[in-house]
Amino acid sequence: MYERILIPTDGSETSEEAVEHALDLAEKYGAAVHALYVVDTNAMSLSLGGEQLDRIEQGQYGEMQEVRERAERATGYVADRAGERGIETVEHVSAGRPHSMIANYIDDNDIDLVVMGSHGRSGVRRALLGSVTERTLRSTRVPVLVIDADEAE
Repeated sequence: MYERILIPTDGSETSEEAVEHALDLAEKYGAAVHALYVVDTNAMSLSLGGEQLDRIEQGQYGEMQEVRERAERATGYVADRAGERGIETVEHVSAGRPHSMIANYIDDNDIDLVVMGSHGRSGVRRALLGSVTERTLRSTRVPVLVIDADEAE
């Protein structure tokens, strides 16, 4: 049923809980997992100059140690946990609008299922920004399993 499961991760506790659910499914179906970390260029655009933002969007993180380390830590967690179970893993880092990059990755890699955490935004913040999870649900036609932030705690 599932051959390739995408785990978009930001390294948060909720994302880590989603990893466990995804790995259980991958084990059951003999699927490979793809760990995707998206550097949110919209969130960074206010604090970085145009030149730095361009480098990030082109995948040039070499000089941006903090960004690179955060991405490697997040996808590495998935790879380590999957490795413990003998599950094949692909790690990928991209930059852009998270929901768009997730949708592109799904299309480009023939993903069958997405497993991701919900960060539980509410009220005004949710209305103004929307959540990556909600936008991903609207941007793709593959099944998306959402692990609730409250449930993960």
